[in-house]
Amino acid sequence: MDREKQFVGQSGAFLDAVERASRAAPMRRPVLVVGERGTGKELIAERLHRLSNRWEEPLVTMNCAALPETLIEAELFGHEAGAFTGATRSREGRFEQADRGTLFLDELATLSMGAQERLLRAVEYGEVTRIGSNRPVRVDVRIVAATNENLPRLAADGRFRADLLDRLSFEVITLPPLRVREGDVLVLADYFGRRMAAEIGWDRWPGFADHVRRELDEYSWPGNVRELRNVIERAVYRWDEWDEPISHVQFDPFDSPWIPQGEASHKVTQEDHKASQRAPAGPDYASVEDLRAAVDNFEKSIVEHHLGANRWNQRQTAKALGLTYDQLRHCIKKHGLTDDN
Repeated sequence: MDREKQFVGQSGAFLDAVERASRAAPMRRPVLVVGERGTGKELIAERLHRLSNRWEEPLVTMNCAALPETLIEAELFGHEAGAFTGATRSREGRFEQADRGTLFLDELATLSMGAQERLLRAVEYGEVTRIGSNRPVRVDVRIVAATNENLPRLAADGRFRADLLDRLSFEVITLPPLRVREGDVLVLADYFGRRMAAEIGWDRWPGFADHVRRELDEYSWPGNVRELRNVIERAVYRWDEWDEPISHVQFDPFDSPWIPQGEASHKVTQEDHKASQRAPAGPDYASVEDLRAAVDNFEKSIVEHHLGANRWNQRQTAKALGLTYDQLRHCIKKHGLTDDN
């Protein structure tokens, strides 16, 4: 399998979702794949196709959110020449292109009600009619659809057709967010790190410093696996000490003292942006039983972070923390920190 499409993970919640996809793959029925952004819905759709009896036939993908509403129906069902302005020749739609194969509809919830009505007919009767034509065309297409929305709630609110939801939900595979996939963050970080190191020509993989591993494990990952991949690849390519463990990662690539503020009417401050990214959870004060130890651990984490950010340049780190060089040296010795920590 293409390495861009590999499943990496070991948590029970993740493996259960993959197993459910494997069991559903041989069926001819529609499947809904539900999950937050960046959880791997496209990979599940690929698995459903490749493990089915249709694996030699086309897998056609359409992102329903990427097209204006006026073009979605023409893309799905095709059109005849002269059907609308600019339609100079007949064109197959995605259903006809996917005949005998699989049609993956990403961002399903963005379909207009009109497109939903025509999609319902295609699913129910196995036929589509091009725009500008009165002749239906028979198609044999297995539908896999994905969304990050709560479709039952949209249907209850009248914003998604309940009858279409019934037709598409023979099986629903809900992908767990990365924050609940116990142990998978570090497995994925190592996988993406090794791959990036090989891509840019490193002779060996030095891994991550312990404090970086803790930061990665404690972050909430609102962008899930896609965000993790970006963070790791960015950290690797920026790191110049190839023989030393990577000691700094930047979760927010926009974090800068020079970030432009833009128009006053839509001004976004650094603090607003950081808050929207859901920074790692703060300390659990209620669980503190030893104040001195808790303060020491917090101090150690701060010093570790700034040492990594300054690539273990102790004078720069001391300046960033408002300490003298001797005070920083005392902290490093007090907490037993080394540049491979």
